[in-house]
Amino acid sequence: MTPDGDAFARRMFDLDDRVAIVTGASSGLGASVARALASLGARVAVVARRHDRLAGLAKEIDGLAVACDLSDPERAGSVVPAVAADLGPPEILVNAAGGMFTEERAEDEPLDAVRRTLDLNLVAPFLLAQAAFPHMRAVGRGAIVNVSSISGRVGIPGIPQASYAASKAGLSGLTAELAVQWARHSIRVNTVAPGFFRSEITGPLYESERAAAYLRRNTPLPKEGDADDIVGAVVWLAGDAGSYVTGQTIVVDGGWTAR
Repeated sequence: MTPDGDAFARRMFDLDDRVAIVTGASSGLGASVARALASLGARVAVVARRHDRLAGLAKEIDGLAVACDLSDPERAGSVVPAVAADLGPPEILVNAAGGMFTEERAEDEPLDAVRRTLDLNLVAPFLLAQAAFPHMRAVGRGAIVNVSSISGRVGIPGIPQASYAASKAGLSGLTAELAVQWARHSIRVNTVAPGFFRSEITGPLYESERAAAYLRRNTPLPKEGDADDIVGAVVWLAGDAGSYVTGQTIVVDGGWTAR
């Protein structure tokens, strides 16, 4: 690459002095995203329930640890003010926190589990985006990246997850609406929808040889996905490399949904 080309590439992914918030950062994808953003110069606040894990990561990346149970809407409202007071106005928000609270079939999902799933996977990202909006508007730019799932686009045989799928499909709808409403403020909103990769939620699938074989058989690319495959898409959308992309759901699934 020529010197000019090298400078251009660095500029496209340079996040120097931008404040970022990453939820679900105590492990897995959230932690990987936080490390990647920090390596590109961002000042990163990491958010999750488990403060002990957060503290180590925050020290590693010279960031800020904010312990919060995002499934509680009242507590979720405290995150952005805490970050703005300590690091400055957030320009990047990555909603990577998510979870499932039942493995029952749709006809048997308890209402409490449905509500908890929606609160964590859909309501919390909306509340955080609302709280970040005035800061991004004041700065004159912003990037919100929601982490969804291919479960929000296609049904997965043998894996009951009705409320989880509904919450993830809802993120794509929320993304499109916020993107259109906030475009005039140069705030971009996108979603990354991962396929299967090892995480706390999918761990049992990979421990079963039958299930692991099913995943391999249905993924066209001949490799097992991991968190780094998702991080690249998030980093692209968070910075200037994705400056003309908004309102989109980017699927990163090894070709699963292309079959």
